[in-house]
Amino acid sequence: MDELSWGQILARMAWQFWPVWIALAATFALSITFRRRLGLYGKLFDSPIGMVGFGIVMFWVFTALFADLIITFDPLAQLSGLKNKLPGTPVPGVDGAYYLLGGDSLARDVFSRMVMGARRVLAIAPAATTFAFMVGITLGLPAGYFGGKLDTAISFLANLVLAFPVILLFYLLVTPEIRVTGIPVILAAVLFIFPVIFFTVLWNSRYFTDPKRRNLYVGITLVLGLWAYSGLAFNADPLGVWSMDPNLLNVFVSVVFVNAPTVFRIVRGIVMDLKARDYVAAGQTRGEGPWYIMLWEILPNARGPLIVDFCLRIGYTTILLGTLGFFGLGVSPESPDWGSTIDDGRRLLAIYPHPAIVPALALMSLVLGLNLLADGLREESLRD
Repeated sequence: MDELSWGQILARMAWQFWPVWIALAATFALSITFRRRLGLYGKLFDSPIGMVGFGIVMFWVFTALFADLIITFDPLAQLSGLKNKLPGTPVPGVDGAYYLLGGDSLARDVFSRMVMGARRVLAIAPAATTFAFMVGITLGLPAGYFGGKLDTAISFLANLVLAFPVILLFYLLVTPEIRVTGIPVILAAVLFIFPVIFFTVLWNSRYFTDPKRRNLYVGITLVLGLWAYSGLAFNADPLGVWSMDPNLLNVFVSVVFVNAPTVFRIVRGIVMDLKARDYVAAGQTRGEGPWYIMLWEILPNARGPLIVDFCLRIGYTTILLGTLGFFGLGVSPESPDWGSTIDDGRRLLAIYPHPAIVPALALMSLVLGLNLLADGLREESLRD
């Protein structure tokens, strides 16, 4: 078989992404049709920049979800005779099969590794950022609302963490030697409990006058939350549903630990500004408790800046994960995550650039999409 031309390569790649195109078309069609009923998300489709960013981000989200259908070969498989082969090289002994984006230095399919790398990145960055927001919001709300010694103490701890250079702090937290000290498990035990605390307080403050519903929601939160907490933090889930391998735990905890103080400072500043508004005074006059006012009056009105920061922070986290992978830290070396793949390809960059350029472009496009999405959300939140 002859090598494919670039036109044929692009056509075959487009065909491989058929589940993504269908999912994107359905998402955009439904979202545009019902955008007037979807709040800030629906208003995003009035912003051309936001729509472009949303489309790029959802392309990679659907790629991660349908990666098993998109890949052409096992991303870890090494096929004989395909080391550092150029894009469009046919696979010997397999009719109609090609390495669409070439082979890397270990004869692995660059296209399949790029696709599966999206799953690895998107399995860590959004979830870890969400945990960081849970920590930052849970601590930032009372610090900004009550002030005083509580604010001083939490702010001091946040500033202490922020005093370290981010890359250096990440490097210290994800090195394999750190696991021997038990620090990742200790940090996980502290940080992973915050989502449980957040939702427990959320339901208790909202349904305090309806004990039956409050007890139901709080009970479900505690059962599911502590079940997940035991598995993720201590790998002690008896059913094995929730678990996290040590390398992934290191990376996950590091992302949460580094991002939470910044989120705390943002939430604290917003609360200090909003707590003087009339609707807060009205809630206090009605006799609402402080946690109800913080969670159900102030927090919804702070959603615009927080959603924008959430999107940007996922982008920053994606870059940091790529940096860690580039230095061979965090996830396992054979992982198809984009940072590790760029590191594998850089050694022969002058001769065979494709193994490094492909994941680098993927990483760049995802971060670009997140930044454009954040810009669109910022525009619409200002109009909201």
